[in-house]
Amino acid sequence: MKAAVIGAGTWGTAFALHLSRRRVSISLWVREKEVLAGLRRTRENRTFLPGFPIPRTVSFSSDAAATVSSADILFIAVPSQFFRAVFRGIAGGLSPHQVVVSLTKGIEERSLKRMTEIMAEVMTGRRRPHFAVLSGPSFAREVAEKHPTAVVVAARSHDVARQVQSLISDVNLRAYTSSDITGVELAGAMKNVIAIAAGISDALKYGHNSRAALVTRGIAEMTRLGVRLGARKETFFGLAGIGDLVLTCTARMSRNYHVGYELGKGRALAEIQAGVKTVAEGVATTVSVRDLAGQEAVEMPITEEVYRVLYDGKDPRDSIRDLMQRALKVES
Repeated sequence: MKAAVIGAGTWGTAFALHLSRRRVSISLWVREKEVLAGLRRTRENRTFLPGFPIPRTVSFSSDAAATVSSADILFIAVPSQFFRAVFRGIAGGLSPHQVVVSLTKGIEERSLKRMTEIMAEVMTGRRRPHFAVLSGPSFAREVAEKHPTAVVVAARSHDVARQVQSLISDVNLRAYTSSDITGVELAGAMKNVIAIAAGISDALKYGHNSRAALVTRGIAEMTRLGVRLGARKETFFGLAGIGDLVLTCTARMSRNYHVGYELGKGRALAEIQAGVKTVAEGVATTVSVRDLAGQEAVEMPITEEVYRVLYDGKDPRDSIRDLMQRALKVES
């Protein structure tokens, strides 16, 4: 079995490292010239994942076509805003026997499409490979550090999901399978919006009560939209939903939590983003989720307030107050 990882950011690098421990032959596609040069010189990604030497079983390449042509299974780990362009660049080299797994947690702006929907659209008129998605509570650094981690792999074909599950599972990482691609992708994207809200709450020095309310009501509005879009309710109470939501809402390692925390301290969004090398998917996803909610007439009050803080300059304290003073309702 030969694998390829497309994208040498934090998650792509950590995932390639994990696969190398599974004795899989891997090619890692690297977009940034300086990152590629560093990897070839030191066999360490000092830009995105410093401190982890990468074994010789991982090769590095800037040639996307060559990277995908020899792989049986591909894992794509690029930010959602670059996903379409990157996938379009490799689509011509894909074949029906291959499996393409999205590791990206986001929703494309304007089109409001999930990553597997983008892949299907790009492959229109061509013989497409099998598509799958991987999601769940999985900080890249902790995977690299071999902390026990559980994820979910979703594919329409149970055999494909099992194939990916068998390839990636070991004593450090345990994969479960699902057939609910829609739910797994939506949950992985939407939880980032709630994580921004959790960061804001903590920066304002609200307590555990506040965070628990955000997590609980956050999963409620995520589920409402997901079910309306064809996902299964139970998916949101599994690893891709509540599992990933708890992780990103309670750990400062979360990029989305960090953005929220800095916003809560009064910093401007542009200033926060300028100070980090990695992408906080929730910033763009907030727009997409808000647009989807409006399109589907689904009420998502936390998402709406996060949007107003991010893009309208609303004071976070006013957003918390407005959430607490909404009309009283039955819980479910």
